Amino acid sequence: MTDETTPAADTGETDDAADRLQEAQTIAYPSSYSGRQRKAPEHDPTVVVLFGATGDLSRRKLLCGLGYLAVSGLGPDIRVIGTSLDEMDDAQFREFARTAIDDVGARKLTPEQWAEFEPDLSYVNTTAGPEALARAVAEKERELGADKGVRVRRLFYLSVPPKAATTVIDTLAKAGLTEGSRVIMEKPFGEDLESALALNAEVHKTFREKQIFRIDHFLGKEAAQNILAFRFANGLFEPIWNRNFIDHVQIDIPESLGLDARAAFYEPTGAYKDMVVTHLFQVMAFVAMEPPTALEPRAISEEKNKVFRSLEPIHPDDVVRGQYSGYRQEKGVDPESDTETFIALKARIDNWRWAGVPFYLRTGKKLAQGMRIISIAFKEAPKSMFPAGSGIGQQGPDHLTFDLADESKVSLSFYGKRPGPGMRLEKLSMQFSTEETDRADDVLEAYERLILDAMHGDHTLFTTAEGIESLWERSIPLLDDPPPVKLYEPGSWGPNSIHQLIAPNAWRLPFERNWRD
Repeated sequence: MTDETTPAADTGETDDAADRLQEAQTIAYPSSYSGRQRKAPEHDPTVVVLFGATGDLSRRKLLCGLGYLAVSGLGPDIRVIGTSLDEMDDAQFREFARTAIDDVGARKLTPEQWAEFEPDLSYVNTTAGPEALARAVAEKERELGADKGVRVRRLFYLSVPPKAATTVIDTLAKAGLTEGSRVIMEKPFGEDLESALALNAEVHKTFREKQIFRIDHFLGKEAAQNILAFRFANGLFEPIWNRNFIDHVQIDIPESLGLDARAAFYEPTGAYKDMVVTHLFQVMAFVAMEPPTALEPRAISEEKNKVFRSLEPIHPDDVVRGQYSGYRQEKGVDPESDTETFIALKARIDNWRWAGVPFYLRTGKKLAQGMRIISIAFKEAPKSMFPAGSGIGQQGPDHLTFDLADESKVSLSFYGKRPGPGMRLEKLSMQFSTEETDRADDVLEAYERLILDAMHGDHTLFTTAEGIESLWERSIPLLDDPPPVKLYEPGSWGPNSIHQLIAPNAWRLPFERNWRD
């Protein structure tokens, strides 16, 4: 019998041919969900072990998402084992989960749905050790039919600080739980190239790359995936998605919230490591990637990684770092901290499609609004036949804008004639939102979709080791010589120097025209 902690043993995949067949199948989600009888029989039942089960992410997103997947009929039969350092029994953990779903969950469960989900929840204290966890998993696998020949999957969600990830993985290896398993890892994946290489090497001692799902919840959003549909399914947009027609691209993800009691994590991390490497660059790859050979995980991952390999090193002269006034007075923050709570940068992709097209990225804490937009600015007409005073060119270029909020809005702005005498032009727009369709209720919350994809073994929306390492490598100039932080006032859009960074263009946020209600 092979050592299940050795990569050469192909750990975690007991039937590769069956896995590949399952991953290649198109998942047909039902349009309405009425309970467990709707679960597709081809999906293996799964034991989900949630590390950090009493933490903030689990309380706000994960328990609610798992509850919805358990009662919606979208996924397999599941059992959820929570584990953390808090002293709890099964009943207390179930009460914790119900309170979390009722208080902050995006989807509320009816009393009937909760009665269906509640028995699926159990708890093991982390301090009980690997043997106790192994016993709990074995018990839940028997409930799902493992003793009757049913193949039961294991999915481990590591909702723990990055430094604790290797400890958790070591626990799983000691418990003998790696075979037939998949593991979801939260960001950040290292803090520079050296640490990313070390982390990947450590994880690969126990898990093969195809078992690892490095999560970026931005890519789980409906609107982020809609970029692929817009680009590759429409003859209107695909031919103009290049340097000949696109002037620049903005990916703008300001946050109105502050630290939210996360100083211990944020102070050594900052906006660039927290948001840009793990979120904004990933979204940028969806915008910039070449057409994949097929809409399947391996092909899409390879095209994303090509974008990362083509990304030019991030030069400090192309970066504005900011820190909001009052940050150094926050609890747990160094009074002389140089940590950035804001960052804006210009990125360049050195390939045939995007040569000369700048990508402007911005994110930060305590800004004027919390939004998530991608804005594609098209080049203006080379010559105008319209008379002076017509308004042409006065309101900037045409834009295609994706709003990554749950409503999944898309807007295309253009010049049109104002009704009345003469030739007076003004900006008009065509807008779309999933809320306007009869399938609005089918939209999955980002964590729901990504957990479901991990259950199915679908890596399409996850990040690879190669991709992460490429991004850290291109970050070396900035990390080695970061420009000094500049103060900005809470409620603003960042330091004033961001306007010089993007000149002669302008930031799309704040919007001059609001989304249509």
